[in-house]
Amino acid sequence: MSSTEQLAIDAVRVLSMDAVQRANSGHPGTPMALAPVGYALFHRHLKHDPTDPTWLDRDRFVLSVGHASMLIYSLLHLSGYEVSEEDIRNFRQWGSPTAGHPEYGHIPGVETTTGPLGQGVANSVGFALAERWLAQRYNRPGHEVVDHHTIALCSDGDVMEGISHEAAAIAGHQKLGKLIWIFDDNRITIEGDTDLSTSTDQAARFEAYGWHVVHVEDGNDLDAIDAAIAEGKSVTDRPTFIVLRTTIAFGSPGKAGSASSHGAPLGDDEIRATKENLGYPSLEPFYVDPDARDHWRTAVERGRADHEAWARRFDAYREAFPELAAEYLAVMDGALPDGWDTEVPDVASSESADATRGWSGTVLQGVAAGLPTLVGGSADLAGSNKTTIKGADSLLPATPDGRVVHFGIREHAMGSIMNGMALHGGVRPFGGTFLIFSDYMRPAIRLAALMEQPVIHVFTHDSIGLGEDGPTHQPIEQLASLRAIPNLLDLRPADGPETEVAWRVAVERTDGPSFLALSRQKVAVLPRTGSVAGTGEGDVATADGLRRGGYVLAEASTGTPRAILIASGTEVGLAIEARGVLEAAGVPTRVVSLPSWFLFGAQDRAYRDSVLPPNVTARVSIEAGSSFGWERWLGVDGRAVALDRFGASAPAEVLFEQFGFTVDHVVETVREVLDG
Repeated sequence: MSSTEQLAIDAVRVLSMDAVQRANSGHPGTPMALAPVGYALFHRHLKHDPTDPTWLDRDRFVLSVGHASMLIYSLLHLSGYEVSEEDIRNFRQWGSPTAGHPEYGHIPGVETTTGPLGQGVANSVGFALAERWLAQRYNRPGHEVVDHHTIALCSDGDVMEGISHEAAAIAGHQKLGKLIWIFDDNRITIEGDTDLSTSTDQAARFEAYGWHVVHVEDGNDLDAIDAAIAEGKSVTDRPTFIVLRTTIAFGSPGKAGSASSHGAPLGDDEIRATKENLGYPSLEPFYVDPDARDHWRTAVERGRADHEAWARRFDAYREAFPELAAEYLAVMDGALPDGWDTEVPDVASSESADATRGWSGTVLQGVAAGLPTLVGGSADLAGSNKTTIKGADSLLPATPDGRVVHFGIREHAMGSIMNGMALHGGVRPFGGTFLIFSDYMRPAIRLAALMEQPVIHVFTHDSIGLGEDGPTHQPIEQLASLRAIPNLLDLRPADGPETEVAWRVAVERTDGPSFLALSRQKVAVLPRTGSVAGTGEGDVATADGLRRGGYVLAEASTGTPRAILIASGTEVGLAIEARGVLEAAGVPTRVVSLPSWFLFGAQDRAYRDSVLPPNVTARVSIEAGSSFGWERWLGVDGRAVALDRFGASAPAEVLFEQFGFTVDHVVETVREVLDG
């Protein structure tokens, strides 16, 4: 290693510990340990263009060990990305792009939001799956325009998290040869040595998953690191796991190898001692030697040259295959093809009843026919979730352009892999499981919402209507819990037509994830007699009202309601039945279908008031789940017909009867509200 290379590596250490010290918050030890591998990646191995961080064929680098955020910020700054020294100095401060953990969309060069350990490595599997899928679909002999690697840095914490087991098993099974995980084997966690909590042989574990394993015994041996990464790239029939033995806070005389350097500033005295120990040329905070800075910036020229070479290859590809090239650019831009929904069936005229999961499966076939980049499956519940694309191949090593993904019984990895596929671009991922098991994947759902990724979740068996499987499988609090996640679009359609519109809305959404909550029990297509504006005048409402979150499905006979029944999902049918009884008894009653709190809450006040007039305070909601949150739409005088206890094992019709989801109970509740 030359003296300039050593200065370049030490600059990463210095920027990292100085930034943490100035913020008086952060994690200096891991960036200091990983500075050599960071240098090797950004300076020698990653195919990336600092002047164009969104270059389509760049390698994807994932810092799964997100608390080491100053590592990636230092690397981005030094290698020529638009990350200034001022950004480094303002680490963890209000309005700064250098947040405590890397955030996608806030700073160039960050491919995914990391911090919750295990999420980044699982995302990386999605990146690699998407790359392989697109390569199979768009590359042609002599025209390999999709050809890049995904490399993730992970920690002891990442590989301890259960999601890493799920994701690694999938990656090994899928034989993802362009995926490399570099494991920072520093054997330190916050509480001390990893011997306190684990005795797992990680290398043996990954070999058992079908990974190629490489060992580097010294995290400062640049030649060994370089060789290991090159070896990983050369292995094309399976992913590679590089076990990199490092010393946390390397260079610190008092804290190297100590858990005390994990999550706290080193202190001014220790930083001074560290710089002296490293032989660093200046004790000044944030100092970078000019020769080291010049050396780092050669990454710009190398990256630009790689990018220009790819651009020339793409021009030749476009000349040889103009339609394919245009389609590739369009899908990477996220554009929906013209007429994508022409094959979506019109189910409004159906005379047969079906579960909304069944309607969803029917609509899915039409969506898939017009949207060839729609790729997904389920966590081993395709038959129950109705998430199989009929006639499509399974996505497996032998059929890498298949569209049906078998995630296995791994809900958490499914969610995070879908996030990675969406972040990569070119693929529209969807995945299904039972609504109750959304709890297993909640961290991934939350991150999709935070990163504004258009992932589609299909959650079936959405209430006690699933019946005999009992309370372990009957979701109660899940709808309320999911609705609490900012930027997550909830869609609980009432019947076939609403399910059709729900799929359209989910596919059209580009700035966040959506979920469809779907029933096991059947429901007929509902009559719609309400008005579009909810005023008793104008055009009769259609299921397109779902686009606004809530709408008047059935109007009071007088046009001025005394009571309003508000429901979602299959309970809307119960509201319609109860309305009939109330109307016959002289109580003008409006029924509002409220399939999406997110969309309804986004409407202007005038529209919301037209659907739920403020002067009509006799409101009753009907939803076979927790009442939590319903006061938002009910007001102080309303009442919820809900389920604030766990369910039971019995046929669905018995459960609905026993738990009060009956016409008689709804009517009685309305009368109680009217009587004050």
